Amino acid sequence: MKKTLVVQVAALGYEFWERNRRAKFWERLSPKPIHTVFPALTCPVQASFRTALAPEKHGVLANGYFDRTLKKSFFWEQSSNICGNRRIWDSFRHNGGTVGQICWQNSIGQDSDMLLSPMPVHKHHGGMIQACYSRPSGLYEDLCGSIGSKFNLFSYWGPFASLKSSRWIVDAASSLLESKRAPDLFLVYIPHLDYALQKHGSESPHAAKAMLELEGLLEKLLSSAKAASYSTLLFGDYAIVPARKAIFPNRILFSESLFRCRTVNGMLYPDIWSSDAFALCDHQVAHVYLDNPSISAQVKKIFHDVDGIEQIHDGNAVSGPNSPDLTLEAKPGFWFAYPWWDKKNQAPDFAGHVDIHSKPGFDPCELFMSLWPPMSISSDTEKVKGTHGGSQLDMHKVFSGGECDFVASEDKELTQLALKLEDALCKCLS
Repeated sequence: MKKTLVVQVAALGYEFWERNRRAKFWERLSPKPIHTVFPALTCPVQASFRTALAPEKHGVLANGYFDRTLKKSFFWEQSSNICGNRRIWDSFRHNGGTVGQICWQNSIGQDSDMLLSPMPVHKHHGGMIQACYSRPSGLYEDLCGSIGSKFNLFSYWGPFASLKSSRWIVDAASSLLESKRAPDLFLVYIPHLDYALQKHGSESPHAAKAMLELEGLLEKLLSSAKAASYSTLLFGDYAIVPARKAIFPNRILFSESLFRCRTVNGMLYPDIWSSDAFALCDHQVAHVYLDNPSISAQVKKIFHDVDGIEQIHDGNAVSGPNSPDLTLEAKPGFWFAYPWWDKKNQAPDFAGHVDIHSKPGFDPCELFMSLWPPMSISSDTEKVKGTHGGSQLDMHKVFSGGECDFVASEDKELTQLALKLEDALCKCLS
């Protein structure tokens, strides 16, 4: 097996790809659809690829999790320890192969030889120092010199998220490939297509433009990989479907006196310690945590007739070390928003800003700027035009292809594709 470049493209659903592809290089990649995992969210999908396990096995059930001991939610934590212990490249590394990851979630730890991940320093009195964590030390600074610019975190998420983030990542990966510093197995994440589809919908001119931009970036990356004698594997993590309406499970639980708040300067902050139920919301999935499992039937009844809820899964349907008691899955067109307040002046301070770590839920409204106050984000959930995460077939069908010996096989699942890569890695150095 040649050295391998793995490229994961956010939101590259197979049907979207079929409608919008223009570049000629796609055909030589032996393209085919495969099914992703449920929940179809960034961290669970990436964890499933790295482990060749379903989410109920590796325990990464969303882009965040709830710690029952601390009574606290955590979103976008970067420790690789969150993602179980097994890696498809364990034997490969043991036999001398090297592995690197650029901008994959839950990647910081001892399971890779090369790392690059955004890690800003939040200043004590507000604001932040933009920075990236890298291994080896100094790699990020070297790449900034090669590329001619630093990685701009504002282009990676928030109202200014754009092509610029993907371009910098591709430039960094290409620089490493061309300078022969890239590891033997090289995992790269390209994000910007996801922004356009969530903000404008998959049928929009913005989405078509983002696809053309993606093709330009991939052309450069594939050329760099070929020149460095790397085979390539590309895949999508989930498909974006139209977003029509938000569901507010914590608002529903609050109205039933199961979710409780404390009032600080007129703002409602969550009081999880005294709450009987809490919903960790992430796109089309909401994990519900109960202080006492005996109220499970009561909570199920509350959500049973809520418009837009497709299924209510028992906790053991999606299990793990931080497993919920119930998991709500939205119908096509619906998604779950984390807010619990009704009036704007009751919103906690973090609600009006890009604050991915303080919010007990994923907030796609962070992609939209508010007119007032300055530099705040919108609270209008109707602006969101695309969502993902559910188990519907159209959300599970994503693009897979590449210039590898095994990509033309009949694998139908993401985990099967990962197992094929693991087998190829084992044969490579045996």
